[in-house]
Amino acid sequence: MGVNLGGLGRGLGAIFTENTSEDNSYVYLKISDVEPNKNQPRSKFDSEGLKELADSIAAYGILQPLIVKPIFGTGSYQIVAGERRWRAARMAGVKEVPAIIRELNDREQAEVTLIENLQREDLSPLEEASGYKALIDSFSLTQEQISKTVGKSRSSITNSLRLLALPENVRKKLSDGSISVGHARTLLSLQTAEQMERVCDLIIEKSLSVREVEELCKKINNEQDKTLLNSFDKKTKKKDPFLSDVEVSLKRVLGRNVLIIPKSKKKGVLQLEFYGNDDLMDLVKAFKL
Repeated sequence: MGVNLGGLGRGLGAIFTENTSEDNSYVYLKISDVEPNKNQPRSKFDSEGLKELADSIAAYGILQPLIVKPIFGTGSYQIVAGERRWRAARMAGVKEVPAIIRELNDREQAEVTLIENLQREDLSPLEEASGYKALIDSFSLTQEQISKTVGKSRSSITNSLRLLALPENVRKKLSDGSISVGHARTLLSLQTAEQMERVCDLIIEKSLSVREVEELCKKINNEQDKTLLNSFDKKTKKKDPFLSDVEVSLKRVLGRNVLIIPKSKKKGVLQLEFYGNDDLMDLVKAFKL
């Protein structure tokens, strides 16, 4: 992900430049003297990915130093950038980690931590939005200032922050990957949290595309008596349990979204999702055609 460092303040740009240069101006710190940042925007670390990184560190060491700042009066250090490497190093049983020590104020630390995660594409959409909100709430930054700091357009910052307005249940579905960011942004066009939650359930139940959700939301917003949503609910509730079980089985075997649309008691449509020409050919092979 190409975050534009030219948009950063001179100090922040220098920090990243020094961290990626071949200059050996780093020290080795005891891993027990280094602690994570409690305000780290990233809340989830993939366990399988950490294990792979731990194996790599065990074999080759840590190839890129952490950035840390001193914790005044303790002799310890707080991670500014590199928590994933630190976690993997602990898994690998490493006793010392290479680190670049920087004197940073709280705002600089928050900015650098957020930017480092964005550069590595390590943040989920909601984590990214929460990181922006923290900069606004804690340091009174404007969206324009954040835009210049992280090298993203202001509209991108605005759209990201809007995700935090989703109902909690919908945010959970976005976090676990049940719906996409495109789905989530479309749900924000609805007028009430109840509508967002009900349509979110329909997205998952019926494997609706973003375009289909856009059309559905337009119709809902033009309806005055909620008859459209009620009709969808009835169709959902009446779905044959046998067909639902078959859908689940086919999804598991084929590794893709599957939708069975009954037309009558004896007829129906089987809808299979594919992801490009190569994937379509794999699907053809799966059916031995």
